Amino acid sequence: MVVHPVRDIDKPLRALREWTGRRGVEVIQVPVAGQQREIARPGSAGDCDLIVSIGGDGTTLAAIRAGAMADRPVLGVACGSLGALTTVAADDVSRALDRFSRRDWSPRLLPALEVKHAGGHDLFAVNDISIIRAGEGQVRTISWLDGILSGRIAGDGCIVSTPVGSSAYALAAGGPLLAPGTDAYLLTPLPTHGGFCPPLVAGAESELRLDITAGHGGARLEVDGQVADLRVADTQMARLTISMRSNVATLVSFADQEPLLTGLRRRQIIIDSPRILAEEERR
Repeated sequence: MVVHPVRDIDKPLRALREWTGRRGVEVIQVPVAGQQREIARPGSAGDCDLIVSIGGDGTTLAAIRAGAMADRPVLGVACGSLGALTTVAADDVSRALDRFSRRDWSPRLLPALEVKHAGGHDLFAVNDISIIRAGEGQVRTISWLDGILSGRIAGDGCIVSTPVGSSAYALAAGGPLLAPGTDAYLLTPLPTHGGFCPPLVAGAESELRLDITAGHGGARLEVDGQVADLRVADTQMARLTISMRSNVATLVSFADQEPLLTGLRRRQIIIDSPRILAEEERR
């Protein structure tokens, strides 16, 4: 399991323990970054048949990262509203585990961004990477797509997202939504100081290079919402080379689960035009 650090998870946790207890299945807790809540003995993701995430999309994202490194599937359980990565509601834990054990499920294969930089080991992101100013001053970013200059911006930074991540930070920043299964990734500028540089949709085979120079407040790199060990000061330039890899992680999905676009509409992330809603009310 991977669990939310503070949210109430008693109901789904109890259902999971009852299900595994009846079948003699061992439960361990997979360590992830920032996890301090202990609900089972720690163990390796590689020793699991299934990683169950109990929480929300952030918890499931942490579980997906652990599962990707061990080539294990992840079942996302929502303690609250279903999101983009959580598959089942808390009330459906036992039924979902029954279906998984009967092989009545389909793998939802997720791509990831591979990030190379001179500051250390390569990084990967299932959702997105963000370059964000860490204090006063602006971040200057020069983007190159397959060796061709794309844009030069000064502002708060930028976000590079997978199709899954396009419905998260990038969408909040005004980027486009990539439909599930789109063979592409996305560069979305954060607020800029003048100029015009629209979001860029890059093909899956393309390579994106970002040359980053920060103001005196510096800049930080966030990978799937977690701060990475790479900080850019105003005295240096960081170069990131980004590409997309397919089939890096596996989510458990079911044929009757809610489609992503339906979920975005339910959560009012996608909202219809008031004119259309008004016309509908008059019918």
